[in-house]
Amino acid sequence: MLAEARAHRIAQERHGSPEVHITEIYSYFPFKLFGLTEDALGELVAAEFAAELDLCRTNPEIHSQYLDNKQHGRRVGFISDTYWDSARLSLLLRACSPGLEWDFLYASCEHRTGKSEDLFATYVAQEGIDVDLAMHIGDNEHADIKGARRHGIRARHYPQAGARLTSRLHREASLFELLCEARPSQLDGGARTLRRMVAARSAERSAAYHLGVTVVGPVMQAFNTFVTARCSALASPDRRVGIGFLGRDGFLPHRIWQQCGGAPAAYLEVNRRVSLLASADTIEPVCEVFRKIPRIDGPTFRDMLKVLPPAVATFLSAFPDGVATGADLADALPGLMQQSDIADLASGIRARLMGYLREMFPDFDRLTDLVLVDIGYSGNVQKALSRVLQLEGVPLRLHGLYLFSLNDALEDVPDRDSAEGFISDTTVTPHANRMLVRNALMLEQICCSGEGSVRDYHGSRVLREPNPRSVAQIGLCAEVQAGALAFADVSTEVASAFRLAPYADLKRTAAWSAAVIGRLLLLPDDEELSLLNAFQHDVNLGTSTLSPMVDGAFIHRQILARGFVGACNTVPPPMWIAGSFAALSPAHAYWYTLFGANAIGADTIMLNVPDRLRRPWGRSSPPPWCLRRESGPGAAR
Repeated sequence: MLAEARAHRIAQERHGSPEVHITEIYSYFPFKLFGLTEDALGELVAAEFAAELDLCRTNPEIHSQYLDNKQHGRRVGFISDTYWDSARLSLLLRACSPGLEWDFLYASCEHRTGKSEDLFATYVAQEGIDVDLAMHIGDNEHADIKGARRHGIRARHYPQAGARLTSRLHREASLFELLCEARPSQLDGGARTLRRMVAARSAERSAAYHLGVTVVGPVMQAFNTFVTARCSALASPDRRVGIGFLGRDGFLPHRIWQQCGGAPAAYLEVNRRVSLLASADTIEPVCEVFRKIPRIDGPTFRDMLKVLPPAVATFLSAFPDGVATGADLADALPGLMQQSDIADLASGIRARLMGYLREMFPDFDRLTDLVLVDIGYSGNVQKALSRVLQLEGVPLRLHGLYLFSLNDALEDVPDRDSAEGFISDTTVTPHANRMLVRNALMLEQICCSGEGSVRDYHGSRVLREPNPRSVAQIGLCAEVQAGALAFADVSTEVASAFRLAPYADLKRTAAWSAAVIGRLLLLPDDEELSLLNAFQHDVNLGTSTLSPMVDGAFIHRQILARGFVGACNTVPPPMWIAGSFAALSPAHAYWYTLFGANAIGADTIMLNVPDRLRRPWGRSSPPPWCLRRESGPGAAR
């Protein structure tokens, strides 16, 4: 690249045009740096051309138009801004499409002028073209379209990746280098080409739909390939395997699975709260459920557990308005409830859960293995279900397949079971993986169903909590999901047409998927941040509590009070930490990402961004001289 830039600069100085031939580029290559002599120039040119032959593909839509025009007796040819001469360009075209013929072929390097300059004039003069009858098709708005029209030639723009997708692709490539340091920069099997072609074919709709088509859909499709491969590996004559996608955030992966024609699979509305309560044979799991709840009163306790022991009612009544924190209740609960109460509670929920599973899998009692698919991260639902099955005497093996996994958290999965993450501590660095997981709640919101979280069962009927999320948020999620499904619908066909196999190497696919989804979670652009900044997280632990996903003002106060590194280590809420840093400025988002990748030392000092320079959604934060101690309900936060 450096040699090419130098060659263009010297060509501009000597000939008044930057157009160069491939041999001119390699004449400026630093041969000695690599232990070579200038005699290697030909080998280097041949190596690059061999890469072109390997990587170039025929665009079927353009090829179809080419054939149609030839059949109608029109002269058809190619005009290209390229450092390959016409002889090599001919080889490249026929390698992509054997037997291809043309009436003319112009390479800019042979004429020392490009399409933005006088290459079209050269073509018109040498071919004797009547410009009123000519048409040029190209993908570059400046060189192809404006260049042709400047010479009176009609032009049709064939867009590929738009500006916003191109920008995101560049960010992903940079993030890949940062997150996957154990993997050298490498090609992605055509995944980006596939995304560009699908985006070009997709009707332009909302920003949410575009996000689904270009980012969420490709990651979900890659994850779906991983799940398919692992389920296929389990299949054998002596096994009967069931597949279940865990709700609520397994909703979109399940829809992708169905869209791609996967084996029969159930959408299982089983969450951490229900599975933990059903697996309880001691008070500890119940305490852990309540410890996660910010505030709780007597009616909420009764709604969750179906009972309100007098001792618990008395304990809660001692707090203002009868509302205690979940942590206070969890600490006191072992002295407020009897072991027999816990056993009765758990057995009832467990019986209803088992009934629900048998309704969802008519051959449940004949299954030998059950695959659980989820966004991740620690396999808590899987572990609790395994305990439920053990208590019920059901010898069913569970296999967790997660988009994200924290490997150390899966160490206590029973030996008879298995658990694996598509993106894990072996895909990206452990530091980076934990940063991704800390910010993955935004992806959970996007993948969720539009209904409330499960609280109990009545036969096959799921009893759900009220859904406190706004209609606008649910609608935006549905629009993103529609885009993701659109990608899944056409990607296989497009991949086949372009002879691409983007998911053939699952390890490579996982690494690039980490970069793709990591770019959204860690480095959202202005459009994405504006789209998602009003989202709220449904705590769904038997409460109607909503926590903000983005709160730039809170992060700003944290930086002032604790320093930048202290702010990076803040405990949610807000639930989308990276988005909250991005709400201050793009620089804050990059700094946070570097910190999460373990690339910033603890002694790093960041300067405050003046209030007038802060993003619009971050301006609610006070200026530096207005830092004050908060009091009241928000003080603990």
